[in-house]
This record gives sequence, structure tokens and C-alpha cells, in this order.
Amino acid sequence: MIYLDYQATTPLAPEARVAMLPWLAGPDDEPGYANPASSYRSGREASVAVDMARDQVAALLPRGGTVYFTSGATEAINWALIAGSQIKPGGCAGLTIEHAATVQCLERLRGSELPVNASGISLPPDAATLPENGVVAVMLVNNEVGTIQPVTEYAQAAKARGSLVLCDAVQAFGRMTIPDGPDLIAVSAHKIHGPKGIGALWVRDGVKLPPLLVGGGQEQGMRAGTVSPALCAGFGAAAELAASRMDADATHVERLWDIAVEEMHGWTINGSATRRYKGNLNIRRDRVNGPRLLSDVRNVAFSLGSACASGSGRTSHVLRAMGVSDSDARSSVRFGWGRYTTEDALCEGLGAIKAAARLQGVG
Repeated sequence: MIYLDYQATTPLAPEARVAMLPWLAGPDDEPGYANPASSYRSGREASVAVDMARDQVAALLPRGGTVYFTSGATEAINWALIAGSQIKPGGCAGLTIEHAATVQCLERLRGSELPVNASGISLPPDAATLPENGVVAVMLVNNEVGTIQPVTEYAQAAKARGSLVLCDAVQAFGRMTIPDGPDLIAVSAHKIHGPKGIGALWVRDGVKLPPLLVGGGQEQGMRAGTVSPALCAGFGAAAELAASRMDADATHVERLWDIAVEEMHGWTINGSATRRYKGNLNIRRDRVNGPRLLSDVRNVAFSLGSACASGSGRTSHVLRAMGVSDSDARSSVRFGWGRYTTEDALCEGLGAIKAAARLQGVG
């Protein structure tokens, strides 16, 4: 299998796996099974491992905030928007191309939408469209088309209105510098070669969110429930590795982008070709049947859009927000690559896509 779906998830880094193993140990391998909330030695050692991971994750985020571990970015986003709306009740708003976790949460909160242009870039912030004393959600890198949003500009405009800013940084975390401006930042481990089942919400100092879960004093009283040292250790190791490899990974990703764009000559790029993360390529071609490509090319892992919306039968809300027709949206496919993708694998995978498209009578 050639894996070209890095936006959905990334392969677990060997270093993250090694970091997790001691905390998955059985009774003969203390302190692996200890509860980090326990006061005896092995519990304290587990607690130290959790705090070390917290520092490793925080090193990739702005200074002046606290990292709280969650089950993933979806939980972090829900916590930020729902709790944020309790302390800032003036309403909420978010980009039309936000991840489904944000979009559906905003729908429940009856929030408003902030439009994007045909390139998938949000329009310049207009104070009149932003809530006063509310919450504004602006993602950094879009998960479907890879476009980079002007988070700093929105943060400045929202703060002038007395509103909090939530940034979904899932697709940017570990791949680029996270701008200092948001009050709340959601991240995930499995998008940076860490384990699934853990993410985090970064909360700026001075922002007093209500707890997500009650019932214990874990996560400084903000999220009750036993913390997994193994997941934390894996997340921390992946974050530390991403920090040390950020430049090398970016160079590799950009080289693969150049290869992919050349290989897929004649296809149209969805979203800006320049203001984007280059590990994401969302493209379309007239008369291509995207779902059929997905069915026909069994040896390549790629997608039609967000993994969270796969199987829904609906065209991408991101492409619709960009003004892409339903017909063109159904002709669109998304590829993602990263640290462990080789040039040969990329060319072989894209070659299989082109061959299947030719069988549909395209190019």
C-alpha cells in the first residue's frame, strides 16, 4: 500500500513508539502501569512523564499558556468553543471552511460564518462581522485544501472587539511556527506521527475556561479522568522530533510537492497554489469520477476530502464554500505526504491514479 493520506493521519514515528513502551508495561516492569495521580513512587514517575510530555508539546506553541491534554483535537475544539462561549457570551463565528468539529459546534451555538474566496483564503477580517465579547474560530491550515489562513490578522481584529480567538492548528502543528495571537489552540498527536487518542488544548494565561470534565483533579482540575502516560509520552516524543526536524521535513515536503504538481500536469489545483502547506494537494479534472477512482485504485491510500466526512455522500463543504461546483467537487481528490513518503512511492501512486483516470476516458 502506498500511503498518500497524511491529512487523515500519519504513520507512528519509531521514536514515539519507543517512548510509549515503558508506560505500557505489565506488573513485572514497573512503573509502566502506575496511575499518574497516585502518590507513591511509580505514580510520581508516571506523573513526571506526563509533565515532560506537556513541556515537549508546549515547546511548539506560543509562550504564555498552558497545555491541557484531551482525547484529541475534536474534544479540544468543542471545549474551547462551548466553554469559551460561557465566559464570552457575545456570540461566535468561524470560517466556512473550518473542520467539521468546529462547523458543527458553531451550528449548535448558532454562530455565524466568515467567508473565504475562490482560492480558499479567508477574506480580510471585518470588525462588523465579528462578534463582540464572543469567540472567533480561525484555523491555520485547512485540512482539505491546505490553504493557510491569516490567523494573526483575525486575532488582532477579534481582540479589538473583546473576543477570544480559537485556532485549529492541527494541520500546522509541528510543521510550521504557530503564530502568537490566538487565545486557544487545538492540536492533535496523530497528525505529527504520534499516537491516536490524544490531543491538547493550549490556553493563554489569563483566560479562565470552565473545566471540561469534573470528577477529579486531573489536568490541574480542568479535565477529570485518568491520564494515559503512554499516550502523553508518545505525543511528547513526536512533538520533540517534529521540532528537531521541522526544516528538514519542510524541505522534503516541498520537493514532493514539486514532483506531484509536475506529475499531475493538466489537473486543476483546488485552493491557492502558493499560500498553502505543500504536503497537501487537492486537485480535480473534468469528467473524472472521484469516488470511482477511490474504488478502482486499491493500492494507494488517498481521499476525496476530510476523513471525518467520508461516506456521508455529500460533496465537500470546503469546496462548496470556495465556489466549486458539485460536479467539480466530485471530480476532486486529495493527496497528502510527509516525512516517510519517498519520491518513488509518490510517483508510483500518482501514476496509478492517472492510469485509472485514463480508463475513465480522461486524458
